[in-house]
Amino acid sequence: MNDLIKKQLNDAQTHMDKAVDHCDAELVKIRAGKAMPSMLDGIVVDYYGTATPLTQVGTVNTPDARTIVVQPWEKSLLIPIERAIMEANIGLNPQNDGIQIRLNVPPLTEERRRDLVKKVKEEAERGRVSIRNIRKDANEKIKRLKSEGISEDEIKMGEGEVQKLTDSYIIKIDKLAEVKEKDIMTV
Repeated sequence: MNDLIKKQLNDAQTHMDKAVDHCDAELVKIRAGKAMPSMLDGIVVDYYGTATPLTQVGTVNTPDARTIVVQPWEKSLLIPIERAIMEANIGLNPQNDGIQIRLNVPPLTEERRRDLVKKVKEEAERGRVSIRNIRKDANEKIKRLKSEGISEDEIKMGEGEVQKLTDSYIIKIDKLAEVKEKDIMTV
């Protein structure tokens, strides 16, 4: 196979890896009833006028399956952290005891579980769409290589390889979604 086509395949694979990683990161944010520090990823705290990730202003722990504890490194950050958690609207109510902030993760109702499974399916579909877009871009780049003197057969082989890559990455996304759905539906 031609080196230019191999380069396009490597680029496509790199982009597809990133798409799967992004999808996985988004699925982790969907809570499954168990307390996880990652549920607070993406929350930023006003730290002396600078928007700072929560994990950089305190320690986040899970002492048990239903509780998240945030221990700020400075006592003055308790109220900004509490405010940031409430503004993030993640469905958790912070309880400030003057030393740390506790978040009790309520058990999921059947209806809430179904809603979360819908979110998982939507996120997986977004992942599949981005994989397909990467396939489309890679195929267009491979077709443009015809002007570089690459034969029609090599272009067809390259497109076939891109399709194999696409299929394998869509299976990866489906497996991630399946695991997350099972996790959510397990009581």
